[in-house]
Amino acid sequence: MKHDDDMTLDLSIVVPVFNEEQNVPLLVAQVAKEMRAQPHSWELVVVDDGSRDGTAAGLAALVGDYPELRPLYLRRNYGQSAAMQAGFDHARGNVLVTMDGDLQNDPKDIAKLLAEMEATGADVVSGWRRQRQDAALKTNLPSRIANWLLPRVTGVTLHDSGCSLKAYTREVLADVRIYGEMHRFIPALVAQTGAKIVEVEVTHHARQFGVSKYGLDKSIRVALDMLQLYFFRRFLHRPLHAFGYVGLLSLVPGMLLGMYLTLLKLSGDDIGGRPLLLLSVLLIVMGVQLLAMGVLGELLVRIYHEPGGRRQYTLKNGPKVDTKAGPQRARHAKA
Repeated sequence: MKHDDDMTLDLSIVVPVFNEEQNVPLLVAQVAKEMRAQPHSWELVVVDDGSRDGTAAGLAALVGDYPELRPLYLRRNYGQSAAMQAGFDHARGNVLVTMDGDLQNDPKDIAKLLAEMEATGADVVSGWRRQRQDAALKTNLPSRIANWLLPRVTGVTLHDSGCSLKAYTREVLADVRIYGEMHRFIPALVAQTGAKIVEVEVTHHARQFGVSKYGLDKSIRVALDMLQLYFFRRFLHRPLHAFGYVGLLSLVPGMLLGMYLTLLKLSGDDIGGRPLLLLSVLLIVMGVQLLAMGVLGELLVRIYHEPGGRRQYTLKNGPKVDTKAGPQRARHAKA
């Protein structure tokens, strides 16, 4: 059954794909087989991230057999984060599940994520690939390093931050925008708003078709995005604290050196050829520049928040109350 564009569904499954011509038909068939056995209303949003093979044509051909399928076609290859954001923007489900399009995630685990979310009341349920089926050096080693660093950078402890199989409530994704390689860090981003995050073990299969898109260049981009995430987490609303600390660490020693050299000059010493003079000037200039950057950052934060009335906080729905028991409680209170 086809759904109206404005209809709200129970579940949207968002899958970004790039050059997965052989995997896409199997992916759609497996997801449909599992989800049609569930009581939820659902859709499968597959985002073709500018594939250069037959992925787009394959998706178009599948729509007739799978009315739940909603393909999106990006004009060029923007990257996985942009493709995932496009899926979020067009999804209609109250719960959004993300997964890879290479058949390494198992659609059978979607029901496990949903059950865990309902049982724990979590905003995010993250998959944990305890038994990974990837190349040890090329993929597993960078992933282990990232999983070790991420809790120390973000304060969010996950065994497997890189697992794409995750479930999110629509509410928690409402104010999230991802870019770069930030799709890996969505739990860390929503944790800043107080989201409850749990983890559940999921199955991981070896890739059957195509080649992995993970390489050294992506590892470097992930590391840079992690540094950016750390800065945003600590200093997004107070950039002067970030630049000010470093600026003062440069400015104060520079001024002390300058005072020392000034006293030497007043006592008759020649300080023109001393390396300390150059070091003092350099430290003072660096300190002033860093403090100025912090002040400019504070101005930008206020420009961002104040004219548009943007809030620095988010609200969540309150706990559910059994309204049927209300009158009975009232009678007890009067007694």
